[in-house]
Amino acid sequence: MSSTFDQIANIIAETCDIPRDTIKPESHAIDDLGIDSLDFLDIAFAIDKAFGIKMPLEKWTQEVNDGKATTEQYFVLQNLADRIDELVAAKNAATGA
Repeated sequence: MSSTFDQIANIIAETCDIPRDTIKPESHAIDDLGIDSLDFLDIAFAIDKAFGIKMPLEKWTQEVNDGKATTEQYFVLQNLADRIDELVAAKNAATGA
């Protein structure tokens, strides 16, 4: 299990008062955990802060709305962790870290 997933799960548990042991990599933030859009914005802000990135939520939402992506690509937690790892890697490459 990735440390990125663990950090996300801890953020979700704290932000939404969801027991940490019920948050799994295959959990869908909305369908399985019942996280609403306002809570997800709080989670996204906390993730941005924790990882030093800016999640492109508007772009992701547009891709889902346009049928170019599924909600599973962004809201299943392991997939979300993978997207965050990609954002962190891109940021690090851009800054030469």
